Amino acid sequence: MFIARVTGSLVATQKVASMVGWKLLIVEPLRVDERDQSSLQPTGRTFVAVDTLSAGEGEVVLCVQGSSARFTPETKDLPVDAAVVGIVDRVQVGGRSIFRAGDS
Repeated sequence: MFIARVTGSLVATQKVASMVGWKLLIVEPLRVDERDQSSLQPTGRTFVAVDTLSAGEGEVVLCVQGSSARFTPETKDLPVDAAVVGIVDRVQVGGRSIFRAGDS
């Protein structure tokens, strides 16, 4: 499981029938700043994840990858390798809140 920021979406007009109607998101994994653990930093990598929750661009989400991406009722029959399974409200490290949804 990892946290990521939604950076965009992907449209594929040709895809297998089971994927029709599913929104695909571009997500960039985040990590806790190694220097002082005061913020979340992008990793520079991106993934395509199926959106099970109607997440929006800019939101921080919880993602699963690999076979775990097919363990939800919504994705069990989809040919996916990554899925958004949560929208993050807050990240706390060492008793400090380093991310809160809605804060700039």
